[in-house]
Amino acid sequence: MSGNDWKSRLGVVFSTNPDFEYDTAEKDGGEPLFVSGQDLRVWLERRKAGKVATIVRGFRGSDASLKELGALLRSRCGVGGTAKDGEILLQGDFRDRVISILCEEGYKVKKAGG
Repeated sequence: MSGNDWKSRLGVVFSTNPDFEYDTAEKDGGEPLFVSGQDLRVWLERRKAGKVATIVRGFRGSDASLKELGALLRSRCGVGGTAKDGEILLQGDFRDRVISILCEEGYKVKKAGG
């Protein structure tokens, strides 16, 4: 261990184990995202005060991949939203635009619900 690796040890404060060694290996972000294997459904939902939300369901993959896809959709649609619990929620009625974006990216997409 060199003296310049202090940034890799920031999470450890104290250890009483005399055989303790820092784990500085990179963590894998989970299984890779296979676009062609995804079967997504795009829903419209009425929310509070009559507002409409576009919801993408059926995503299988890591949370990081879900958040990355959510960020892509939010930026391409120019709206706010969130990506969590296997769903991507966009504020507003963007179902047709989301379907075309996902098809361009290679996902298998269907309209569902409302």
